[in-house]
Amino acid sequence: MLRKNLKSKKQETGGRFAIVASNYNARYVDSMLRAAKQTLAGAKARQIDVFRVPGAYEIPVVVARLLHAETRYSSIICLGIVIRGETSHAQLVAEAVTNAITNLQIAHEIPIIHEVLLLENEEQAKVRCLDKDHNRGAEAAQTAISMATLMAQL
Repeated sequence: MLRKNLKSKKQETGGRFAIVASNYNARYVDSMLRAAKQTLAGAKARQIDVFRVPGAYEIPVVVARLLHAETRYSSIICLGIVIRGETSHAQLVAEAVTNAITNLQIAHEIPIIHEVLLLENEEQAKVRCLDKDHNRGAEAAQTAISMATLMAQL
């Protein structure tokens, strides 16, 4: 069962955040991006940088470059939608992105929030991206804030 976004207590961050978002399936990703930015702005993020890539598969290479950039981000949020088709391509893309993000996060000790969704159909995308109660962009931003706060305490 799909869980609604939790209404987290207002947590001010002051942190620096990057969002790497796919242009593919833009209707859905753009909605997640808006929700993520609103959530971060509401938490008084000091900096929110957005980087757009053609598709989900291109997200990890941009994340890798950001991890080596002069700006040290408190957390990086990855947003994308991959909808299954008739072949295994969607599964391969989703697994590759997941593995790369996981490896980068561990190697650099910077929280990388994985919100590259592998979905069965557009109906699932509508609920997870266009419905404000289930928008995974807002949830990703809440996770980024929580993880940035935790990492600063460690």
